[in-house]
Amino acid sequence: MAHDTILEEILAAKREEVARLQLFRSAVRAQADEAPPPRGFEASLRRPGEVSVVAEFKRRSPSAGDINPYAQAAGVASVYASGGAAAISILTDERYFGGSLDDLRSAKAAVGVPVLRKDFTLDPVQLYEARAAGADAVLLIVRALGDARLRELLEVADDLGLGALVEAHDEEEVARALEAGARIVGVNARDLATFEVDLERSLRLIEELPADVVAVAESGIRSAEDAAAAGSAGADAVLVGGWLMAGDPAAGVEALVGHPQRPRSGRMQPAGADAAGDSDGAP
Repeated sequence: MAHDTILEEILAAKREEVARLQLFRSAVRAQADEAPPPRGFEASLRRPGEVSVVAEFKRRSPSAGDINPYAQAAGVASVYASGGAAAISILTDERYFGGSLDDLRSAKAAVGVPVLRKDFTLDPVQLYEARAAGADAVLLIVRALGDARLRELLEVADDLGLGALVEAHDEEEVARALEAGARIVGVNARDLATFEVDLERSLRLIEELPADVVAVAESGIRSAEDAAAAGSAGADAVLVGGWLMAGDPAAGVEALVGHPQRPRSGRMQPAGADAAGDSDGAP
């Protein structure tokens, strides 16, 4: 199956999930309102002069297949946090990544650092669900969202106290993220249409991000040297999953922690209203 077809298939399946979840929207919203205050995700990534690590738990992925299919989220998250991870990312998609909200709940109970729900978020009801499950932050993928919907999700996340990691792959998507008001921008070295990874390209984009935005390097980090390169490009944080899960999570996270970060040039600006294509409000 072509890679772009896989992404379309994932999003179609996610829309079906959202439709089912809408039946319980009021109850999920009430649970979100009753959830304990979230831990500060954005603040956890701001360590001046040092690259933070968002260590990710995932059992499998469409690009890699099975990575560590029998791993338990609580145990791995504890290892990550003990090794110095600033935050934990949990894949909660079951069909394609082998994850669940139970993984998020167990990880949250096991650690004291913020926990990110990494999934394909298309509707505010998923933010209520994330908050009710104990998430401190969520992933928003620019490629999967129209501009109006992206802004709406950012506003709802902010109202709920959730951090929002807004993922982009190219300059146009980064500009759209900034125009929508993203405070945390993840530049994914993996092209979700082709699954090809180009770390150098993503680090060049990170160098251009405004200094007041938290810049996260996603995908393609497979060594301490890669983390150091991200810091040299001005990344505030790296998000690493597959490399950690396929090897020794404890040794891996310790190798990624503590690399110096240099200031960014910050030349990139938000897209203009015309370039952003603001008329499309649907995912």
